[in-house]
Formats: sequence, C-alpha cells, structure tokens
Amino acid sequence: MKRTILLTLCASAAVLLAQSTAPQNAFKPEQMKFGPPPPFMPPGAQVAVLEGDPGASSGDYTIRVKMPAGYKIAPHWHPKRENVTVISGSFKVGMGDKFEAGKMTTFPAGSFAYLDPDMHHYALAAGATSIQVHGMSPLQFNYINPADDPSKK
Repeated sequence: MKRTILLTLCASAAVLLAQSTAPQNAFKPEQMKFGPPPPFMPPGAQVAVLEGDPGASSGDYTIRVKMPAGYKIAPHWHPKRENVTVISGSFKVGMGDKFEAGKMTTFPAGSFAYLDPDMHHYALAAGATSIQVHGMSPLQFNYINPADDPSKK
C-alpha cells in the first residue's frame, strides 16, 4: 500500500514538472526566436538557432532561415558539409563561381540537399522562403568574390 502511494506521488510529481517546464529541445513554430542574420549573410533574412552554436569551433547546429522574395546569396563555399531542407516556398540553387540565374535548379518545399565541403554554389529565394540548415560548427561562408562578403561592407 505504501509503495503504491509512493509510486502515485512520484508519477504525479513527474507530470506536474513536465507541465510546468517547456522542453528545451523541442520547438513549435511560435517558439522559434528569429533575429537578423550573422554578418557574413546578406541583410534581409531572419535566422533562428534551434540547436547548438553555429559559430562554435565544433559541435552540431541547426538553424532556420526565413528569406524574402528575391533574397540572393552570392557564390560561396563552406569548409564543412551543409545540409538544407526547404520548409516553405521555393529555393533556387546554382553551382559554380558565377551567379547565373538561368542555370539554377528550383527546389520546392519538402526538398532536401547536402553540399559537401568546398562545393561552390549560390542561391536565390523564389518568393518568401524558409529553409532549415544543419551541420557541424562552425558555419562559415567563403565568398568566391571577396567583394560579395556582406561582413566586409
């Protein structure tokens, strides 16, 4: 009898604790805190860090990026693999050292792609678009043309 009461009290306490604290590893869309992008990304997008620290020297990260129509990312490459899922809208991606709109492929919502280190690519939001990016820190953009780097302006 005492054991049953003790188990009931423990279970009740666990339920109350779970209800009073929001999980830190799960987010509903309204719980994601968006802010301006890091300096190495063009202004105009909004970024939310969902996991880890993209600027850390190591570790996993996951971010969401909301981009307005026409948001353009100049040709660049990353030293680590980039994994991208299109959440909403359409994301256009091209490969190479020169931004060529006619050579881009359109990825609609639900698409996934990964880019291995050193792959030269560029991107454009074809309408309001949201993507999720995950990988290993640090997240770093290396622009083919240094004049395209927003952090240098």
